[in-house]
Amino acid sequence: MVQGFLILLVCQLAGEWLMVWFGWPIPGPVAGMLLLLAGLLVVGRVPDSLRLPAEGLVRHLSLLFVPAGVGLMLFADTLAQHWLSILASLILSTFLTLALTGWMLQAFEKRQQHREE
Repeated sequence: MVQGFLILLVCQLAGEWLMVWFGWPIPGPVAGMLLLLAGLLVVGRVPDSLRLPAEGLVRHLSLLFVPAGVGLMLFADTLAQHWLSILASLILSTFLTLALTGWMLQAFEKRQQHREE
């Protein structure tokens, strides 16, 4: 279990370092998740030592949104000033996510059908 948490933290730390080093405007944890995904694709499966702590974190995922909610309250004035652009970006990103998810699902279904044939 400790090994799994260590893997998660190392991926996050590596993502932070890479984003600082390259100066890219991507959050370090997101880059760390991409590194973790690449590692899991190379391995081909999720090891039990990583699966157990990840399931524990997902089980309590709602608690991880508390700091974000507090941050929203701290920047209420800024949010009030830019509400229209925030709303537009939320709507656009939602539709883009839905479209991309639908397209990927269709591609995976076609791929699965070709494997079955």
